[in-house]
Amino acid sequence: MQLSDFAFDLPQELIAQAPLAERSASRLLVLDSDDRLRDCAMRDLPQWLRPGDLLVLNDTRVVAARVQGVKPTGGQVEIFLERVLPGDGGAAGREDAPGGTGRHALVQLRASKAIRPGLTIRTAGGDVEVLAAREDLWEVHLPEAALEFFERWGEVPLPPYIQRRPDAADRERYQSIFARDPGAVAAPTASLHFDAPLLAALQGRGVERAFVTLHVGAGTFQPVRTRDLEAHVLHAERAAVPEATCEAMARARARGGRVVAVGTTVVRALESAWSYDRIAPWSGETRLFIKPGFRFQVVDGLLTNFHLPESTLLMLVCAFAGRERVLEAYAHAVRGRYRFFSYGDAMLITPRRGS
Repeated sequence: MQLSDFAFDLPQELIAQAPLAERSASRLLVLDSDDRLRDCAMRDLPQWLRPGDLLVLNDTRVVAARVQGVKPTGGQVEIFLERVLPGDGGAAGREDAPGGTGRHALVQLRASKAIRPGLTIRTAGGDVEVLAAREDLWEVHLPEAALEFFERWGEVPLPPYIQRRPDAADRERYQSIFARDPGAVAAPTASLHFDAPLLAALQGRGVERAFVTLHVGAGTFQPVRTRDLEAHVLHAERAAVPEATCEAMARARARGGRVVAVGTTVVRALESAWSYDRIAPWSGETRLFIKPGFRFQVVDGLLTNFHLPESTLLMLVCAFAGRERVLEAYAHAVRGRYRFFSYGDAMLITPRRGS
């Protein structure tokens, strides 16, 4: 398939610039098992699930990933965290813990002139030393443990299509209510719709929940730069699927329940953990690029936000539900004035009959 197969027209005014007052007040477009489109609300989600179904959510926590700095020449530099390196970065014998506790990180550096190894960038939290290029990223040494540095001196990393500076409210709203494992630089946005009343309603319906961790990287916003999708290499992201979640899925299957992924990050984590003929506890880096033709082994249903044209996230949704089917749903959403992208509305894709 070609990149242009995933293009669609989106009016700029439909790109949500701020969250709604209540998380679960978002609209929900349901693509049901009979291929019908239903205009609903997020608060209707429990009625579209069955007792015994299992929701799987991403518990990653967004780090305040954007820090401003200055070169010795006075030029401005934006330091944008991609991933914390475990231990001491490239040093031997480093810890292999997700997120890491060391002072090395991979970052994007945005400046008007070229960056070179050895550069020292002054920030409000101390000097950041540029060590080496790592493909299109830079390895840097920070003045304190990486997560602590960015949380103390950084700002909320709102996506590039939100045309405003982050405010105090974004610290809480660009974060799910169950976020607990810091390491992401972008929110798993399907999770942003959940609040305590909605979770209680789902529990009352008999829908269980479990968690995976996938630390979303800044690469999620990078455009696909090749027309031939086979030539595209997806950015690496750290993920973990714990044993408790594998056991919860086994119980759901045994009782006839369905596994419903909340967001594309959960889909990638779960499908990365598939091993031969079963889902198994797993942690590591994933570059899994899911596009039409992919054979899903784990996920039965998908709750997701509306994604950018020609993005790998849209390709994943098309792989799950069919390209024409999804693009028809997106056209319906545009006509219906749904809100798009991170702070926008949601879409639920239920399993087709017989699947």
